[in-house]
Amino acid sequence: MEFIRKPWVIIPVVILLLLSLLGWYWSAEPEMIAIESPTKGSQPVVGVATTQMLIKTTEVLLHKRGGYLSNDKIPPSVFMDNIPNWEFGVLQQIRDLAKALRNDYSRSQTQSEADKDLEIAEPKFNVDSSAWIFPSAEGEYQEGIDAMRKYLDRLSDPSQQNAQFYARADNLNDWLSLVEKRLGSLSQRLSKARPQIRVNTDLAGDANAQQSTRTASEIVAQTSWFKIDDNFYEARGTSWALIHFLKAAEVDFGPVLRDKNAIPTLRQVIRELEATQQSMSSPMIMNGNGLGMFANHSLVMSSYIARANSAIADLRRLLDDG
Repeated sequence: MEFIRKPWVIIPVVILLLLSLLGWYWSAEPEMIAIESPTKGSQPVVGVATTQMLIKTTEVLLHKRGGYLSNDKIPPSVFMDNIPNWEFGVLQQIRDLAKALRNDYSRSQTQSEADKDLEIAEPKFNVDSSAWIFPSAEGEYQEGIDAMRKYLDRLSDPSQQNAQFYARADNLNDWLSLVEKRLGSLSQRLSKARPQIRVNTDLAGDANAQQSTRTASEIVAQTSWFKIDDNFYEARGTSWALIHFLKAAEVDFGPVLRDKNAIPTLRQVIRELEATQQSMSSPMIMNGNGLGMFANHSLVMSSYIARANSAIADLRRLLDDG
């Protein structure tokens, strides 16, 4: 009873408990977004699925449980790192797709004029993810969404001919090359959760290749213990966004993909990425030995990412040669 008579002791405990519960509630990852089916009897406009999905994904990033957390400066979000890293993975894919829309999808040739709204939207998504004032990341990303909506409105209006989306194999291939690099980097970082010695292959395949600074022929690769869960949740966010963008690409690039007989390969990429979204049954990211008694979640995630990346390489070859 003496404890109850000391509110200065119990109040901090209650506050800490409430903040912990709030942090747990905010740590839930969003559900998948459904792709809108075209109205029966109507002809879907090329590019609408991709543009809508980019907008919806960014809206989920800003308005999910707890809102956008990467730039929060107060508890409990200031102590959370899993969801902010998930957000960064999603944001990277939003940036890459916005860049592809501005530079490739909306332009017929390299000498053609860039779309006015996409020129506004793409830089907005590249504002520092941790910016919280003058400007705030949320405010800039929302302005990017607003500009994307203007492009979508013009794209959906048959009377407007100044907004285009060119669903060509080369355009899709260019975006997939960005995706391939992102997944390749993630796979490498995830696989370094356990220390390993790697042969340096930086200059392999070209007898005359050079690099700025000489490096050892063998490299000890290991991710910092503090970065293991960061890489894991960044990979989950990256995969979550890519699943939506690839499903939208199947709609907008359907004729191109069917002509190249590439739809099964695209769906295999999506299948591998969907495996990364399985529910976590462990309260923390384990870092056990590869063949030891305990799980190594990073190596499992790296396996899914690497298989998806390999399938994307196959998909790009089909788009080039099919």
